[in-house]
Amino acid sequence: MEEPVLLVLDADPSPRLGALTGRARVRRTDGAGLAEALPHADVLLVWDFASDAVRTAWPGDGPRPAWVHTASAGVDRLLCPELVECDTVVTNARGVFEQPVAEYVAGLVLAFAKDLPGTLELQRRRTWRHRESAPVAGSRAVVVGAGPVGREITRLLMALGVQVALVGRSARRTIHGADDLDRLAARADWVICAAPLTPRTRGMFDTRFFGLMQPSARFINVGRGPMAVQADLAAALRKRWIAGAALDVFEQEPLEPHSPLWDAPGLIVSPHMSGDTAGWRDRLGEQFVAMYEHWAAGRPLPNVVDKALGYIPGTDVEQ
Repeated sequence: MEEPVLLVLDADPSPRLGALTGRARVRRTDGAGLAEALPHADVLLVWDFASDAVRTAWPGDGPRPAWVHTASAGVDRLLCPELVECDTVVTNARGVFEQPVAEYVAGLVLAFAKDLPGTLELQRRRTWRHRESAPVAGSRAVVVGAGPVGREITRLLMALGVQVALVGRSARRTIHGADDLDRLAARADWVICAAPLTPRTRGMFDTRFFGLMQPSARFINVGRGPMAVQADLAAALRKRWIAGAALDVFEQEPLEPHSPLWDAPGLIVSPHMSGDTAGWRDRLGEQFVAMYEHWAAGRPLPNVVDKALGYIPGTDVEQ
């Protein structure tokens, strides 16, 4: 029996797939060659998770992979009507990024509260200026996105003494529904976006929303860039509607050199790195190999995405 064809939408460095030697015929392609290669593949590994090539190359009728796995938690770059409507199974990398992202968010909260950006700037200017910092314990946070990343952010912030309200798509036992968001955000010191990009969430953080927040509050986005209207956020910072913000994700990546966000007052810009700790690519490769073993043995795959929703049922967070 012939080995299945595993097609890798590759990126540098390539995944380590030596464990699949003799169990899969590995073919590699870039975005330009994807459309031609897809009909001949049994499995597609989207290693280049920043690529939009799958959306444009996915075949309509005819042969196509039975399984697509993306080496990211978010699937918004993959999904197109043809992929959503066909019987191909889509899985994601849930389980790899939760704790690193939560640690990053906790670091940002501490940096803002203790004014580390101001300390570094004063050090650069060789200026000795004593200031008082804000307490973290007792402050209030709203975490938007009640899936694994949002829950891990909640856990770490609560360990710091932060009072956290977790907001999901709908209300359930310890989670607020979307209808509660405005009320909670108006009293929060921290609003943290850790939700997936869907038609419902695109552009949800806009002028109206930033106008609800306290002047002393900060906004942090580790979810998806298009969830926040960047021009509205920059304007809110310039007008001092809010005290600061941190963005790890953007409408377009990399962020353009001429973007006004680089100079927005009180904004920390990071290049989509909140989930990337040393060895993260190896962990992604190991996760895929383990999932391939499930698939090859005919066992149910973990991390199956509901393509209509855009995330795994019961988890409304992406990274």
